[in-house]
Amino acid sequence: MKETDKVRSNVAEAYAKAVTTPSSSCCRTEPVQKGVAVKLAGYDREELDALPAEAVVNSFGCGNPLALAEVSEGDVVLDLGSGAGIDILLAGKKVGPTGRAIGIDMTDDMIAKANENIAAAGLENTEVRKGIIEDMPVESASVDWVISNCVINLSPEKPKVFAEIARVLKPGGRMRVSDIVVEELPEWVRKNRKLYSSCIAGAISEADYVAGLQAAGLKNAEVTERLVYDALQLKSFIDSELEEPGIEITDGVTADELTSQMVGKIWSATFIAAKPCCGTWNAVLGALEPGPSGSGPPVGDGSVA
Repeated sequence: MKETDKVRSNVAEAYAKAVTTPSSSCCRTEPVQKGVAVKLAGYDREELDALPAEAVVNSFGCGNPLALAEVSEGDVVLDLGSGAGIDILLAGKKVGPTGRAIGIDMTDDMIAKANENIAAAGLENTEVRKGIIEDMPVESASVDWVISNCVINLSPEKPKVFAEIARVLKPGGRMRVSDIVVEELPEWVRKNRKLYSSCIAGAISEADYVAGLQAAGLKNAEVTERLVYDALQLKSFIDSELEEPGIEITDGVTADELTSQMVGKIWSATFIAAKPCCGTWNAVLGALEPGPSGSGPPVGDGSVA
């Protein structure tokens, strides 16, 4: 099995466990001790109250990619890594009966849970397709919006994801993604399987993220929002994948010690970008080169202010 396939298999296993075992939390940032619902940051309470409870309880995001998005009735919205369906349900309501909300997920348990929630919500314009975000089961130039919530950081082949976003968007189509980014990580953290599934080890820098979107041919790529995690929130990320909170992650390093090293270096960011319209797109396709991957140079001062 290729290394990239191993990464996907580990992530799929972790999220299948998360949706079937209430105590598992993966990408959640809700410290059980304090009940700080950071995982639902940016969601409107009235919108959430209108959704099936299971869609909200099983949300593993780090922001609200639909917040302030100019999604209109009749639009086609594609959610990458749709999970239990919180964002496609919200999108399905926004686009109305003439629009469509499509989710992609690679985990059978998540897809089953999402289908239950879609049925409970009574949305006939919403569906989930099984697949990977590096090779989307979606026609080229067929969607108006691509959204995603704390998922692309989990991909072992991020340049492919960025290229696929550009492929499936209609000319003039837009993306809005909430995701985890890092300023720098020790190499041993990047190689730690459990920390990968907790949305830390696979994250790249904000600068690399924007550069990757640009290399895929998307324009006006920028960050519009940031939430820098404090020590309590970071600890919840790390503890989510440990069998016992407080145990050593690697030789001589506990979750508390790693947390103290990473405070101020990990945050959620909202990225926006657009696909060039009409005739300019063919010229962009001819000039594409592979985007960056892995951890890049540290983000400059003020980028996480």
